[in-house]
Amino acid sequence: MNSLRNRVQLIGHLGSDPEIKTFESNKKVARLSVATNDEYTDKSGQKVKQTQWHQLVVWGKLAETCEKYLSKGKEIAIEGKLTYRTWDDKDGKTHNMTEIVVNELLMMGAKGKE
Repeated sequence: MNSLRNRVQLIGHLGSDPEIKTFESNKKVARLSVATNDEYTDKSGQKVKQTQWHQLVVWGKLAETCEKYLSKGKEIAIEGKLTYRTWDDKDGKTHNMTEIVVNELLMMGAKGKE
């Protein structure tokens, strides 16, 4: 059961091009937003489509792959783990963010940017 702890798998579409940051050591990080859709029927029998947005963080060689091949609208499948960040802005307001740190990524559908 240990292999099932803190494991996330999603298939969705990119909401924007990856945001890439390169550090002095030339290591890269990519930040992506991915939308997943769910449909259900409400009490009145109407179909309801619900979109959830997920924030992804991708490091190293996989971030380089994201930079080279991914663009807005591309469908991807990912596997990773949930992480939580908390920080205070310059005005002292506390912010919280849930992200998925990706360790596997599969590009699906038509080719993205070449």
